[in-house]
Amino acid sequence: MIAIVIPYYKLSFFEEALQSLANQTDKRFKVYIGDDDSPENPLDLLKKFKDKFNFLYHRFETNLGGNSLTQQWHRCITLTEKEEWIMILGDDDVLEENTIEEFYKKLPEIKSEGINVIRYATQIFNEKSNTNSEIYYHPTKEKSTDFLFRRSRSSLSEYIFLKEKVLKIGFVDFPLAWYSDVLGVLEFSAFGIVFTINESVIKIRVSSISISGNILYSKKKNNSKFDFYYYLLSHKKHFFSKTQQEELFLNISTCYINDKKRIPFFFKISWLYIKNLSIVGFSRFIRLILFYTFKKK
Repeated sequence: MIAIVIPYYKLSFFEEALQSLANQTDKRFKVYIGDDDSPENPLDLLKKFKDKFNFLYHRFETNLGGNSLTQQWHRCITLTEKEEWIMILGDDDVLEENTIEEFYKKLPEIKSEGINVIRYATQIFNEKSNTNSEIYYHPTKEKSTDFLFRRSRSSLSEYIFLKEKVLKIGFVDFPLAWYSDVLGVLEFSAFGIVFTINESVIKIRVSSISISGNILYSKKKNNSKFDFYYYLLSHKKHFFSKTQQEELFLNISTCYINDKKRIPFFFKISWLYIKNLSIVGFSRFIRLILFYTFKKK
């Protein structure tokens, strides 16, 4: 059985998300809605779906998402029961009607191969519910570390995780939870294989009121990106090839280039190079800083 957890806060597109659950051709799931002390009460809307699918609604009396989205995810997960698998669905994202059906079709193969992370094909759509991207398909079986360097998109709603891995490992708390989901994919899969279901598409909404679509969050996103790569290079470097490690160093260096006022970034990156005895890499980092500094003048 699948637990579909919805960390609820925004009413704007919630009905579309709920309708997509009501439209599922396979109802072997239970929905857990964790209201993050939202000012937009969804109870009248939920009455419309009372007999459409099995769900539990719980309102938390304190807001956590404003300070830590990952903590809000975790307390919503504690609402679940004995389900083996878990999906954390955004309150503005939409499942295609065969999403759950396709999961159960693939489940015997998924279990036989000991896979902990399942991913769906996705498509971006906007606040008017118009699609504005291609459909992003993926290899059926792909090493999670390879996916990280494939330059594809990713969002939390498109994944189903083995719940015991989520409970044991948990999501690392980056600002805005930006990259927390990507790290979760890596760690919950043990830096191993992710299985993709391309026969169903999940629509991911990018709008002005979502974190992904709001340009006001740019600096915080850059901070999270830095923390993500710093975490990998500090704790998980051995999972990556030498070429991949070099790209990780380049990515974290770019975070500093994008915000050179963050002096701690410079010292942390320098420490990583020293720790790895990489004089050549550190020299390249300094040249990169000089290049972009003088390029702007």
